Amino acid sequence: MSTTTLLVIAKEPVPGRVKTRLTPPYTPAEAAELAEASLADTLAAVAAAPARRRVLVLQGRPGPWLPPGFEVVPQCAGTLDLRLAAAFAGCTGPALLIGMDTPQVTPELLDVDWSAHDAWFGPAVDGGFWALGLAAPDPALLRGVPMSVPGTGAVQYERLRAAGLRTGRLPVLRDVDTAEDARLVAAEAPAGAFAARLAAITRPVLR
Repeated sequence: MSTTTLLVIAKEPVPGRVKTRLTPPYTPAEAAELAEASLADTLAAVAAAPARRRVLVLQGRPGPWLPPGFEVVPQCAGTLDLRLAAAFAGCTGPALLIGMDTPQVTPELLDVDWSAHDAWFGPAVDGGFWALGLAAPDPALLRGVPMSVPGTGAVQYERLRAAGLRTGRLPVLRDVDTAEDARLVAAEAPAGAFAARLAAITRPVLR
C-alpha cells in the first residue's frame, strides 16, 4: 500500500472567482464550467492513484463534483505560499500536492517512488509548478516563495536543492490559464471531462 498522502489544492468553481483569465473569450459561467471539469478530471486521477490518504484542500464548499474517498479540509487564510505550506503542515509522512489546473494529469504521474528521493518537483510550462512532493513535509520550504510569477518554479526548486533534498523531476505540464492553454490541454487529454466541456462550449477560442 502506498504511504503517500495526495493533496489537491482547489477553489470551488464559482463564476467570477475561478479561471478569470479565460474571460474573454468565455463568460464567467463558462469559465466556471471549465474549472469544474478540470477539477473533476484532477480528482478522478487522484482517486485512481495509490495513496494512503486523499485530501482536498478547498477554498469554498464541496459540490457534486467531489468523488468519494476524499477528506476535505479548508484552506487557511493568506497568500498562496502560506496556504500550500499549511496543506503540507497537516500531513505526516510523504505527501504530494497538485492543483486543479492540470486535468491531463494521470494516476501514473502521481505514483511517485520515494526510495531514492526526498522530494518531487513537477514544473509547469508557465514557469510555475504543478506538483510538489515532500517525503518529510516541511512548511518552511514553501513560505516566502513568490507565487504566480514566471520565476516561481525556479525559486521553489532551488529551495529544495538548497535544503539538500534529493529531488526527482516530473514531466513538464501545462496549466489551464488562458483560452489557448485550454485548447492545448484538451488536445492532450481528449477523453476527459475537460475536453468534453470545452467542446460543448461553442464560443470560438481566441488564439
